[in-house]
Amino acid sequence: MKVGLLGLQQSGKKTFFSLLTGRKNTGKIALKEGEALEGIAPIRDPRVDVLAGIFKPEKVKYAENIVVLCPDLDPKDQKRSWLESARHCDLLCLLVRAFSSAEVYHPLGEVNPERDRNTLESEIIFADLEIIEKRLERIGREKKAGQTPQQVQEEKTLLKIKETIEKDMRVKTTELGKQELDAVKSLSLLILKPVIWAYNVDEDKIGRQADQKEKAFFNISCRIEEEIMSLENQDERMAYLNELGVSSSGLDRLNQAAYDTLGLMSFYTVGEDEVRAWTIRKGTAAPEAGGKVHTDIQRGFIRVEIIKYDDLTSAGRESAAKAQGKMQLKGRDYVLEDGDICHFRFNV
Repeated sequence: MKVGLLGLQQSGKKTFFSLLTGRKNTGKIALKEGEALEGIAPIRDPRVDVLAGIFKPEKVKYAENIVVLCPDLDPKDQKRSWLESARHCDLLCLLVRAFSSAEVYHPLGEVNPERDRNTLESEIIFADLEIIEKRLERIGREKKAGQTPQQVQEEKTLLKIKETIEKDMRVKTTELGKQELDAVKSLSLLILKPVIWAYNVDEDKIGRQADQKEKAFFNISCRIEEEIMSLENQDERMAYLNELGVSSSGLDRLNQAAYDTLGLMSFYTVGEDEVRAWTIRKGTAAPEAGGKVHTDIQRGFIRVEIIKYDDLTSAGRESAAKAQGKMQLKGRDYVLEDGDICHFRFNV
């Protein structure tokens, strides 16, 4: 999953990207115009830690996101250097500056989160409107030679999207059916991508609830996140978070919001060699999930042995869970549930 990190200058994007990916000195990397920076962000999963404590594996592997640091979104940039990298992402995280600092200038003169949010939304909408209008013009020229059913569907869908966003002028997912989405898929419109809003706030505001209607919205403080990451002991981190009035770090909340927004979940494979989390979409059947581990599993799938996470941790050992009758044998039609611990059986 690719998460595109977008925002105005001096919003804290580079710092947040560095924290998510563990890459240091990101601000010193010289990027060409329009160039984006990618990094791997491990998804810290407490269940993985618990399973690792049970199996004592040689290797522990968390699920991962790919985070894309897009170029600064600058209203004065007519080329929209940020656009191409954002279009190739599955989800957009829009970072809004809400912290005050005399040391960090604001490109628009003063800190005003609501104005900056409106600016970000407007730039995204105008970028998509430009794409839509150009495509409709081309379709109009091609109509003279006749239209295929696919072209008719594409034109109707684009007109519907255009009308919706011109009326509302807000970034939101337009209500479209599968056939409509397929018709405009090649355009990679940003307004059809899920969006997470993150406000980079002052340290004393980190524990406040976000005063917004969107589910995918939260406050972070990049300065606080740096302090959290400097604490190596997990208990110290949790104690510090409790003092701030939050239950998890902003990094963890971003990953969880991304999972929720895209309808994702995790299943696990365990053993003495490795404990690993795997990311799949909710509703994924067992053979397809096995294919995430190895394509041979999906091709030669026979069955999957399932132990629920709570059953295994309650029993304390895999052998004890099996002795209690907690292991289930499931076939091709089984749809995995979040937290399933899987042993796939296959033959190729």
